[in-house]
Amino acid sequence: MESIEDKYANIDLNKVYEYNDLPDKIAGRCDNCGSVKFKSSVSGGKFLRECINCGMKKNI
Repeated sequence: MESIEDKYANIDLNKVYEYNDLPDKIAGRCDNCGSVKFKSSVSGGKFLRECINCGMKKNI
């Protein structure tokens, strides 16, 4: 079984993560770089949040 730290250690910036599988370590901040600036879009009933700094994507 994967520990919580292992989940956040191997973040792939080309992948879109699901919030249920990888919730925010710190609410409202990027798990990869800690930024609070995101661009967001809605497509197919999903809210996609992308970090402006590093490009990490997560469906909320």
